[in-house]
Amino acid sequence: MSFANTQTGFEGSYLGANDKISDQAIMECKICWTPYDPAEGDDTRQVLPGTPFTALPEDWKCPNCDAPKAQFLVSEDPGSDAMLEAARLARKTEALVADFTEVWHAKMRDVPMVNKLLHVQAVGFIEHEGRPLGVLLSPWFMNLVQLPGEGEDWSHLTAGDKEVLPFPSGDYEFIHNAREQTGGYKACSLFSLMGEFKTQAQAVEVAQAVMQALFQEEHRAETDRSADIRAAREDALTAEAEAEAVKAAEEPGEEALSAPTRRQLLTAGLAENGQEAEIERDSLIQDKDLEQGGARG
Repeated sequence: MSFANTQTGFEGSYLGANDKISDQAIMECKICWTPYDPAEGDDTRQVLPGTPFTALPEDWKCPNCDAPKAQFLVSEDPGSDAMLEAARLARKTEALVADFTEVWHAKMRDVPMVNKLLHVQAVGFIEHEGRPLGVLLSPWFMNLVQLPGEGEDWSHLTAGDKEVLPFPSGDYEFIHNAREQTGGYKACSLFSLMGEFKTQAQAVEVAQAVMQALFQEEHRAETDRSADIRAAREDALTAEAEAEAVKAAEEPGEEALSAPTRRQLLTAGLAENGQEAEIERDSLIQDKDLEQGGARG
């Protein structure tokens, strides 16, 4: 069978699509699996290191089996859009995690209501409408967080200002805030007491469920029920809930609580009237009050 006949049925093959790969793409011959790494070049054809695959001469062939360029697949591409997006998200979330890890070690460890079984972690962050969006976990809160996009400056955000953002599952109220490393950001409180979680893995699983359900339209009706919202948020802030949070932090051996329902996940951060708004303000990243301004929640 000729090379030409095999090209059309081989998904992911190069096929001369220069616009599909970056200058950093490492290509691989689909005939003999010999790689071409731009960082190394090709000694057999005197191709200098740093030469992208797309810049190779048209008559360049695999140094091992003489297959033409069209027979090369993308092995990995650190410069691809997906890789660049992942790198951008990593930079943003690393700063966010570092910021709140510092708060945890410096300000929050001795606060009774924290859950010392947990640690600060960014979960499920994606690019949504050009901005990083995901869940931030800590021993004292779980928040849906939106960060500024590339080139955006949110330093002007006023701490405590509220903004409703729409998602397929409903409209959610976010509170503006800022941190030294993170800069300006917007946060929607999901859980303000974390004592119900017995392991980090359980908290991560709930955060992942939040990110999935957030974009599912079938949950919109649940997020629009103000009575359910009020009940869920008020229950979370009762003295009994605080006592249970402390107990969970001190007695990690208890039987794990069942996972919250999707309604609890999706309505935890939504405020639709004055009462819910005040509850939301109080529950948003409690280090603002607990640190007396040292960490701007």
